[in-house]
Amino acid sequence: MSTAVTTQARTPVVLADLVSGTFSRDAALVGGAAGLVGALAQISVHLSFTPVPITGQTLGVLLAGTALGWKRGTAAMAVYGLAGLAGVPWFADHESGYVGASFGYILGFMLCAALCGFLAERRADRTVWTSVPAMVAGEAVMYAAGVAWLGAYLHVGPARAIALGLTPFLAGDAIKAAVAAVALPGAWKLASRDGSAT
Repeated sequence: MSTAVTTQARTPVVLADLVSGTFSRDAALVGGAAGLVGALAQISVHLSFTPVPITGQTLGVLLAGTALGWKRGTAAMAVYGLAGLAGVPWFADHESGYVGASFGYILGFMLCAALCGFLAERRADRTVWTSVPAMVAGEAVMYAAGVAWLGAYLHVGPARAIALGLTPFLAGDAIKAAVAAVALPGAWKLASRDGSAT
């Protein structure tokens, strides 16, 4: 029985578990994931008809949540949001503080990371066919929060909020979900080849 418990404890649940260590590892992973999202936020394209820019953030959130698991992924997005509110200029276009119309998406990042991490802990990130639905589900909860916030902020109805805060981003986020859905199973395969994962 002790052998079975030992083997189970060593089996990685998510990709982050392949990195040895405990608290220091988790702190570095959480900080690194927050930094990744902050860096990808600077890939920013503004559209004339919506206050929400197209950014690379979503890809970072999907990767962070799935690779870290729901607790560390959510913590990373909380660090990203709180540090940005406190003045770290790593929101889109090097902004910080309360970013108004876009703030609901930052809150949605935590929901996205939590859901993607939860699904990854149930092995949804091991194949492309299971990763795609996990990434789409994560984006769905992120957009639910972002669009709801945007509608309330602009005082517009659901249809208008969707037109401003969801529809323009569907094609780009489909690509980001596809990239993440291929990257995670690919990382697991590489880890299996060098004996790090089972």
